[in-house]
Amino acid sequence: MSLISPLKIGTVQLANNLVLAPMAGITDSPFRVLCLQGGAGLVCAEMVSAHALHYGNAKSGRMLQVNSKEHPVSMQIFGADEETVSQAARQAQTAGADIVDLNAGCPVKKINKAGAGCVLMKDEVKLARMLSAAVKSVKIPVTLKTRIALNHKEFLGARLAKLAEDCGAAAVTLHARAAVDMHSGEPDVDALAKACAAVKIPVIGNGGVTNAERVKEFLEAGCAGVMIGRGAVGNPFIFQDIIDTFEGRKVESHTPKKRIEIYLKLIEENVAYYGERIGINRSRKTAGYWLSGFPNAAAVRGEFVRLDTWQEVRSLLTKTIQCAG
Repeated sequence: MSLISPLKIGTVQLANNLVLAPMAGITDSPFRVLCLQGGAGLVCAEMVSAHALHYGNAKSGRMLQVNSKEHPVSMQIFGADEETVSQAARQAQTAGADIVDLNAGCPVKKINKAGAGCVLMKDEVKLARMLSAAVKSVKIPVTLKTRIALNHKEFLGARLAKLAEDCGAAAVTLHARAAVDMHSGEPDVDALAKACAAVKIPVIGNGGVTNAERVKEFLEAGCAGVMIGRGAVGNPFIFQDIIDTFEGRKVESHTPKKRIEIYLKLIEENVAYYGERIGINRSRKTAGYWLSGFPNAAAVRGEFVRLDTWQEVRSLLTKTIQCAG
């Protein structure tokens, strides 16, 4: 029996238990849409500042926008006090989010200096107040994303998972590395297993997931789901790859032809969301990755940067696919 299965988070039913992680500057609406097309059961938006929303920051407000094609979607917020976090949760609900996620694991100094992110792990009473306030402020499920530890001296994963459960969170996502590790080093699967055993709500494992083998390891440790971040950046169809691997089907997303087909989908979503000029300009930034492995890739990139319309770009990349056979 496949370990990939439907997952329910509160009232939200997911088609499967593979989740796109929230990543600043990456998981915008077009990318989220593409990851859903690529097999993700849930996509998470890049985190939004509750403080900025409270003061009416226009850019932060736009980050809450939900495309009708990107459900189910979780909107992640970060903040340092109950009032602004509750307000942000309500705004996310109004904007169309299916789930609201509170970040208490980000190790970035700028976020921590504002009293948000992983520094909340140092004050569990404050974290509990904020999470409880968010839960009470909305009708949609609220989840918590945090880490197994701040450092290697004290592991907090099981305790924080229990805190989330006691506060009414519908699920908890645990990054299986300490905050001091940032995004490096092997994930601590034993710490994940202890957290899973401590609660009845779903625990979603995160950290260092780039293939089906790691997904299997997390799920066998007791995780109800697995969250994938950096592994999806270069391949938003990694979710389908993992499903295909478990079900014994051939993985196709790494072939040059398939990569261009996926790239065309991403450009199309960018154009639809940002408009033709900005959408094509944003897409050019990753052309080197997507065109890698093709004959005359440099020449194709050179032509791409001179094109201004979606029709021209589509024609160029369609010809590139045909040349790939």
